[in-house]
Amino acid sequence: MKKHWWLGFGFFSISLTWSLYNAFVPYFLESYISSVAVIGFLMTLDNYVALFLQPFIGRISDKTDTRLGKRMPYLIVGMPLSALFVILLPFHQSVFALVTFMLLLNLSMALFRSPTIALMPDITPEEKRTKANGIINFMGGVAAIIAFALGSQLFKWNEASPFLFSGIVLLLSLIILLWKIREKRDSITVYPSKKEQKKWVTEFNQPTVFLLIAIFFWFVAYQGMEALFTLYGKNHLGLSKDQSSFSLTFFSLSFVLFAIPSGFLASKLGKKKMIIIGIAGLATVFLLLNFVYSLTMLWVLLLFGGIFWAFININSYPFVVSTGSDQSIGTRTGLYYLVSSLAAISGPPLFGLIVDSFGYGALFFSAAISLVIALFFIMNVKTENSVQIDGHQ
Repeated sequence: MKKHWWLGFGFFSISLTWSLYNAFVPYFLESYISSVAVIGFLMTLDNYVALFLQPFIGRISDKTDTRLGKRMPYLIVGMPLSALFVILLPFHQSVFALVTFMLLLNLSMALFRSPTIALMPDITPEEKRTKANGIINFMGGVAAIIAFALGSQLFKWNEASPFLFSGIVLLLSLIILLWKIREKRDSITVYPSKKEQKKWVTEFNQPTVFLLIAIFFWFVAYQGMEALFTLYGKNHLGLSKDQSSFSLTFFSLSFVLFAIPSGFLASKLGKKKMIIIGIAGLATVFLLLNFVYSLTMLWVLLLFGGIFWAFININSYPFVVSTGSDQSIGTRTGLYYLVSSLAAISGPPLFGLIVDSFGYGALFFSAAISLVIALFFIMNVKTENSVQIDGHQ
């Protein structure tokens, strides 16, 4: 699995960049724009870009065949461009320049995100993909922690320094990937013929559709909860702002710690079974959060919530890939990001509307209901080749 630790630097650089972007770009926008709603919309540009570009880029990369492979050309172009635009972000002189740099960064990140993630199943046998996904998500989680811990200090020292750091990490990650991953040598997938490319459309069958619907609903639950949690803690639980924001650390920490173990467990129990356990467990945690009576109890429940979220999230992408042939990995990667981006766009405003109508007490009930819907669809994901799908060999 050594290759996957090296490959993890691709996900590491993506996670680090987005974490720094989400943490500090709102401060730049605030100096020009007074409306929080407008700032919020501009901060979701990445989801709108992903919505339209990720499936397209993923599918095009499936059809690409160069000396460097199917995915590497997109990394070679996208990562340096992303490094350039993330470094330029803090040097804006007007709101037009800032939004332009934001849009260019989002477009360049979209150029290589799906191909980077698709590299994992490209070079990994089916039975090891959950373990590999656990490793690269662990790297992503570590990157987010570094971004928040180190980024805040760098930003305090100089507002441009976190973005310079991100640009350097992107370039170093590309060098590591080019050095350690030889796509033509390491790939276990076969480059498709024209006939096979035409057959891909028929692969999007009922199991794939049901699985994508399930992914949408569990991301709606997660995204809606995450976006409104600090307000929930302040207004419903009576926590201070710092207590409320700090509490989510327990969820993120346990997710990172269980990223790799959840992948190993799935290789024994099967991806579908692990996801079902995760959904049932997280729905239970969300329901129990309605009866919290102490800060310690809140933190313990969030720790368990992060574990169950790892069971779901680490295994969902390999599950999507396993429902089709290896020749449509990039396409399926794009579809995975399409539905997760749809959830990121729709989840927070939907839950916000529910809270406006019924109060903050309805937040976690709504999240639990969304998970139950996801559970219904994942339970109905059935294929002829259930052995391959569930991960048992």
